[in-house]
Amino acid sequence: MLARNAESLYWIGRYVERADDTARILDVSVHHLLEDATVDADATSRQLLAVLGITPPDGTTLDVRPLTDLVAFSRDHAGSIVSSITSARENTRVAREVVSTELWECINAMWNALPDRQKAAKRTGPHSFFSFVEERAAMFAGLADSTMSRDDGWRFLVLGRSVERVDMIVRLLMSRVGDKPSSPGWVTVLRSAGAHDTYLRTYRGALDARRVVQFLLLDRLFPRSVFHALRQAESCLEQLDHRPTVRVGAKAEAIRLLGKARSDLEFLRPEELLENLTGRLLDLQTTVRDVGEAVSQQYFHSVPWVAWTNAEVSL
Repeated sequence: MLARNAESLYWIGRYVERADDTARILDVSVHHLLEDATVDADATSRQLLAVLGITPPDGTTLDVRPLTDLVAFSRDHAGSIVSSITSARENTRVAREVVSTELWECINAMWNALPDRQKAAKRTGPHSFFSFVEERAAMFAGLADSTMSRDDGWRFLVLGRSVERVDMIVRLLMSRVGDKPSSPGWVTVLRSAGAHDTYLRTYRGALDARRVVQFLLLDRLFPRSVFHALRQAESCLEQLDHRPTVRVGAKAEAIRLLGKARSDLEFLRPEELLENLTGRLLDLQTTVRDVGEAVSQQYFHSVPWVAWTNAEVSL
């Protein structure tokens, strides 16, 4: 496969996942701001921007409208929902020769509908816009799984999606590191990750910080857990590396990084989960960045990779 097509597919996976995850996070956060008048809108908005690694604007009091304008609708901020969808659509256009017609029509229709959806959101509220993005992202993922051969192109797309998913879950958990074990903020994390219902069925309604962190970091069956995403990304890279099996060590730097991160989680005792959680999450965030650079060097012959933002998450 041509390096430019491989790179486009990888970034299609990342950008669609980024738009989906950002819409999920914003949907829950905006609903919370609108529902509870006692919440400090400015402080909550700034905390959300910190989760996403976005530097808040100076001299501006934030609430629902400026928050959604910046994170959802902005075309100047590379990590916004609209910018992510635009970048995904452009990469899909570039890779038309290796992307199914159904997949192209899905992302193109999604991009074309953005202006009308933005206008409607400003009249009736942003929930409809977030729901539209989540539904289209789910449709895109379904079409990718049902219309693409399980070849290298599909593996690059799933690799990008998995790497981005790890980054999102890590950012969500970092936002709640200092919360009490019984804080309602843990419910917000579950809802933002699309994990609330599955978590309740898994733990029969019991809610505490250790179980939430265990579910989102270590669960082997939930597709949005960090462990599941790391294992899926590692599997994609193993299948992409067509060289003969080496006798010692990992075959490539990206696989080594993912394998180490996955094994560190796999053999972690549940009772040790909350010990040095901040350090563990920061290590995972560093791994995501290093994996992006290693993949770019090995397969695309280009660095640096495009992060959500240059700002680090502040704690």
